[in-house]
Amino acid sequence: MGFMDHLEELRRRLFYSLVGILSGAITLFVMKDWVFDRLIFAPRNPDFITFRAWCALGHLTGAGDRLCVTEITYELINTTMLGNFSAHILVSAIGGFIIAFPWTFNQIWRFIRPGLHGKEAKAARGVTWAATALFFIGICFGYFVIAPLSLQFLGHYEIGDVQARIALMSYLKTVASITLAAGLIFQVPVVVHFLAKLGLVTPRSLRKFRKHTLVVTLIVAAIITPPDLTSQVLVALPVLGLYEIGILQAKRIQRRQERSDASNARGGGNPSDRP
Repeated sequence: MGFMDHLEELRRRLFYSLVGILSGAITLFVMKDWVFDRLIFAPRNPDFITFRAWCALGHLTGAGDRLCVTEITYELINTTMLGNFSAHILVSAIGGFIIAFPWTFNQIWRFIRPGLHGKEAKAARGVTWAATALFFIGICFGYFVIAPLSLQFLGHYEIGDVQARIALMSYLKTVASITLAAGLIFQVPVVVHFLAKLGLVTPRSLRKFRKHTLVVTLIVAAIITPPDLTSQVLVALPVLGLYEIGILQAKRIQRRQERSDASNARGGGNPSDRP
């Protein structure tokens, strides 16, 4: 394929991806009441599943009701004419991307896959399923773990007698950015696995750049999360954990490759030389 053919193929895949995202966004836009009441505003309900789990954990560990959330005191307000409509559009767009992620990733992968050869194609086998599974695991982690913790801490942080009245868009950006960021950062094991399969990274090199990864992670967390330290730390910690998992994955791949090379070396020798 020539350059223009590649460009046309890219345009086609991006168009298909956009159609998938728009389809998901339109579906969520129509389901406005369910989306906001059952998903977006659910972490403001003391009966939210995460809060009930905290309460059960408190009773199990002997902490009593200390971990129970019995009341949400901060209020959500809208101060602009287009505030509610803009919030509706924002939620629909982000939700559409989340719903269409398997389709979008598959379209991008179909554009990349023909350019892979031999070892590269073998290393990327099953990448679509792995990326999709990790993405939705990350989404759930962000929505059920990080977002409620952030909302409870930030929404109820008191300074003097100042009452917390949170702008709707601020609330939505906090929930959306944390949830989406968690889904994306859970792709780290997939990336490390692919690079380790290609021999571009090793457990030794990953350990060597661990400190650099910490700095980059904090910078990225500062970009993709609201401007507060708590959210940045809550997003950064899973990234570092996934990085450590990536090191273990790279180590396992290296051992498997070494055994394979040793086996091939023994099998390729002269039979008369074998003991």
